[in-house]
Amino acid sequence: MAVKTAAAAELRPVPLAEALGERYLSYALSTIMARSLPDVRDGLKPVHRRLLYAMYQLKLDPASGFKKCARVVGDVMGKYHPHGDAAIYDAMVRMAQNFSMRQMLIDGQGNFGNIDGDNAAAMRYTEARLTDVSQALLEGIDEDAVDFRPTYDGEGEEPVVMPANFPNLLANGAAGIAVGMATSVPPHNVGEICIALLHLIKFPKAHISKLVELMPGPDFPTGGMLVESPEAIVAAYSSGRGSFRTRARWAVEKLGVGQYQVVVNEIPYQVQKSRLIEKIAELLAAKKLTLLADVRDESTEDVRLVLEPKSRNVDPKVLMESLFRQTELEARFPLNMNVLDADNVPRVMNLREVLQAFLDHRHVVLKRRSKFRLGNIERRLEILDGYLIAYLNLDAVIRIVRKEDDPKSVMMRKWKLTDMQAEAILNMRLRALRKLEEIEIKREHDKLSAERKELNRLLKDEDRRWQAIAAEIAAIRKRFGEKTGFGRRRTEIADAPAEVAVPVEALIEREPLTVVCSIKGWVRAFKGHVDDLSEVKYKEGDGPKFAIKAESTDKLLVFASNGRFYMVPCDGLPRARGDGEPLKLMVDMGEADIVQMLVHKPDRKLLVVSSDGRGFIVPEAEVVAQTRAGKQALNLGEGAEARVCTPVEGDTVAVLGENRKLLCFKIAELPEMNRGRGVILQRYKQGGLADVKVFSLSEGLSWRSGAGVRTETNLRDWIGQRSQAGRLPPAGFTRANRFT
Repeated sequence: MAVKTAAAAELRPVPLAEALGERYLSYALSTIMARSLPDVRDGLKPVHRRLLYAMYQLKLDPASGFKKCARVVGDVMGKYHPHGDAAIYDAMVRMAQNFSMRQMLIDGQGNFGNIDGDNAAAMRYTEARLTDVSQALLEGIDEDAVDFRPTYDGEGEEPVVMPANFPNLLANGAAGIAVGMATSVPPHNVGEICIALLHLIKFPKAHISKLVELMPGPDFPTGGMLVESPEAIVAAYSSGRGSFRTRARWAVEKLGVGQYQVVVNEIPYQVQKSRLIEKIAELLAAKKLTLLADVRDESTEDVRLVLEPKSRNVDPKVLMESLFRQTELEARFPLNMNVLDADNVPRVMNLREVLQAFLDHRHVVLKRRSKFRLGNIERRLEILDGYLIAYLNLDAVIRIVRKEDDPKSVMMRKWKLTDMQAEAILNMRLRALRKLEEIEIKREHDKLSAERKELNRLLKDEDRRWQAIAAEIAAIRKRFGEKTGFGRRRTEIADAPAEVAVPVEALIEREPLTVVCSIKGWVRAFKGHVDDLSEVKYKEGDGPKFAIKAESTDKLLVFASNGRFYMVPCDGLPRARGDGEPLKLMVDMGEADIVQMLVHKPDRKLLVVSSDGRGFIVPEAEVVAQTRAGKQALNLGEGAEARVCTPVEGDTVAVLGENRKLLCFKIAELPEMNRGRGVILQRYKQGGLADVKVFSLSEGLSWRSGAGVRTETNLRDWIGQRSQAGRLPPAGFTRANRFT
């Protein structure tokens, strides 16, 4: 690949991988540092910082009037942020939303969207100005508190970081996705942050568990409840990574006559109310919220979702638990404190590091502002010293000004004045020559001298500086903290919820079904438990094989001639319109035939037998497989196939061979296995096994014949040991050579 260098108009060959790597790295660094990750010191991304600075330049302070957002966006895009106006306006809108920001940075006038997810009005219709919080972030920006850098076109300057007399990163949180990394910081209560900062000033090596005790978790603008365990919260803040489990706040309203309704008045942070209601309605339509009858949105300015239970006998806790499990009434907010540090390096910080970074920044800002103020005081005192000299020699000054051609140089020589002092004296107005003005100048001189002395002591003494920072933080707490209406904690810190047993019926509605499977393996489900299936039609050459009464919440266990078990959910079966669907399309049975189909019962045991007369008992819970390929249970010998799968519901096994020999023996003689060929049940000289049945010896052996069901209780001649040959069945045994 040939690359044209910037230094000279020449082409040089560069490997494509190297050229792409350089450009991708440049793009990645630009995205990380100039777009997506906030600065740990002021908690702002470049677009937010530029918005606030542009509004500061437009003098949109809280006491002034509003200006059109289009004007602000235009200034930001033209002077500082060379990106699309839509992205800039979106960032501006979020800073003005009280459900997005814990402490709003922009005071908006007009439609700035709502918690339902509706968009804000176009920027030509909305207006904005700064808030008190933004003023705190900008405090001292004209006092050399922070560095400035050239704007993208080199025509102006912008601040690298805000002075940030407000812990904005933790107070308002941040979220962003860069190339290969992301950040997610939840908002917190500013009063609690200030308490933690004051503690960290006093104890710089404070343990994170102590800091978490002082600021126990996020405080979301939408309220809700934080239901994470204290140990998990400490672990998340210790590593800088984790998540917080939040739930909606709800209450039960009594309606009389035993009736009630549940009212949700706070929902988790960043959950759109309209989308939440749509999800609940969808689950209702799908019959997956069987305890809920209806949901209504009665919200005005405050959230109010009304949930009606199906019955007054429904436990409200069970109803809400079913909703928490299936909807965004319970959500997890991620914690990933991946931010840019003071050296502009992205890294994940723990809670103490984030708090300490803010304190260190405030320390730097305090020193720079103090030096800036000290410089101004020095210049002013120099001028005041000149004024005092002029007042002491007022007549001489007037004479020199009136008579000398170059009065400035004469005064400088006569009284050893500096150029600044001489210039200030010459620029004095006549009204300033009053005696009263001299008194005011002396008073100002004394005041500034005392302030200079205090600033010098401050700059020389680090302990004094930290005391000053502590006083600033205490003022922040008083101004924005818990004593103010909007500073009180909104998100309740609750214990991790105890497990509430939610029955399956609460999650999915039980619907009675009759599952019909044909000889060729076509399956369909009829609504209700149907007894008379004589009218059911099948394809030509096909006919009925299994008819099973089940529920929509059940699962069918299918045993195939290849010795494998398959699981089929009843709610996924085709309904009884038409002929159904082949079971082989639902599971990977290959060319195997269906041997048995049962409603799955995990606590049951099954007897599985192959055509060569070998088998064993297997726990039904061990044959469950959630894959389409199923699970192998019965291993087959050469030429054999699976022949029988029957529930173990008795104490005796009856084995019938194709040679029409019957053998009965105790079921205790069979081993219990999870997989294998099993043991020999009956021996044959020719042929194999025809059928197997498990029964209670005291009730006798029953079989179906043309005359109905016949039962034989005197089985002494057929009872023997496992693996014997047996003898011919009792007189009248069915010609079909099957028990059923």
